[in-house]
Amino acid sequence: MTPHIHIVPTLRDNYAYLIEGNDKECLIVDPGEVMPVDAYIQQHGLKPVMILNTHHHADHVAGNAELKAKYNIPVIGPKAELKLIPQITKGVDASDTIEQSGITLSIIETPGHTNGHIVFYCKDANALFSGDTLFSMGCGRLLEGTADDLYASLQKLKTLPPQTQIYCGHEYTKSNGEFALSVEPNNIDIPVRLREVSKLRINNQPTIPVSLETELKTNPFLRADSTKNFAELRLRKDTF
Repeated sequence: MTPHIHIVPTLRDNYAYLIEGNDKECLIVDPGEVMPVDAYIQQHGLKPVMILNTHHHADHVAGNAELKAKYNIPVIGPKAELKLIPQITKGVDASDTIEQSGITLSIIETPGHTNGHIVFYCKDANALFSGDTLFSMGCGRLLEGTADDLYASLQKLKTLPPQTQIYCGHEYTKSNGEFALSVEPNNIDIPVRLREVSKLRINNQPTIPVSLETELKTNPFLRADSTKNFAELRLRKDTF
């Protein structure tokens, strides 16, 4: 079966995800807030079996303890951040594969935003859960790692199939797109994407998922051709 992905807005501009597999069982990705996640689970009759964290920041892990206790489920996160994630049961890295409820996820290590950041790739659903490494038309801030780290991480993600759908950690697309346009004012694909984004946000709809193919055309951080160019872009975005 192809897993079904549910998008759950949390906090001010975060997204958590529920990956639904066999028998209504689901994996919870980055529950930064309990109430909207649990309400969605109850409303749709889902059965949580696992929590997945991309990195240790509170807006991605604050729901771990309560959801773990309520459903008696494990918490899986980056091995490099074992001591930083509340209630974590097991750490994973690129050598691991998660198989649960008919869902198979591979792990890609993407340091930069945090030193131990990981992302989850589901080939069967053409889906990448990119946390705060890759956003639509943007990327994460360098809060722990270096520009070299994050540039290398994004190069890994660029090798995924172009039809891969990106499910990122935040609704930042409009502001990211405005920055992208300032970087590439002659890129005709960026205004097209921004028009789509505006229509979605007017109706309070998520701007994700978005295909990697679209991102390769519109995301200046994926289009950077060197670490130096990438680092300059990241500094510009920090003060945009």
